[in-house]
Amino acid sequence: MITLHALKYSRATRVLWLLADLGQPCNRVDYDRTEAFRAPDALAQVHPLGKSPVIEDDGELIAESATILRYLAAKYDDSSHTPPQGTPAYWQHEALLDYVEASFAEVALRVIMPAFRGKPVPEYARDALNRHLDYITQAIGDGPLLFGERATLADIQLSYIIALLARLDLLSDHPKVAAYWSALQQQPGYIAATQAAGPMAPPA
Repeated sequence: MITLHALKYSRATRVLWLLADLGQPCNRVDYDRTEAFRAPDALAQVHPLGKSPVIEDDGELIAESATILRYLAAKYDDSSHTPPQGTPAYWQHEALLDYVEASFAEVALRVIMPAFRGKPVPEYARDALNRHLDYITQAIGDGPLLFGERATLADIQLSYIIALLARLDLLSDHPKVAAYWSALQQQPGYIAATQAAGPMAPPA
């Protein structure tokens, strides 16, 4: 059975979501955040960088959300969370899956971190975020999700950053992304994951 090392209010919810969709159980090891909202030292005993999520499977330790999602889809022979391989939509999906942490997360966190601490958000950071949210708006297209009505790996990957932005009321100028977040929250896997481990974003 997969062991999931899950930090509270973290990207680990992505992994729980996919496992719920696949009907696969896991041995979940939970970690509370410190008073400074950081990962505890105990996670550094699992991964040298103290990362979450991390999974263990057959003696292998696997980190990075996108890699974990791809690993689980391959392990359980799942093709329902991507468009058909070899199609233009498939490669668009793969680009979006990697885009979340390679490009979007850094830009979003430059707004999320000061907003979370009640500090002013630099104008340049807000402008950069708006450019990315416009890009995501185009990617959603007719929606309600990136590739129709069922969540893909890219949707699951994107959900965590979108949850943080919604928590801080940073989607009001991007109604299609706000509607996308509402649609994500109606997905059965999201519901199961958050019922099991709590919300993605910390409460107000």
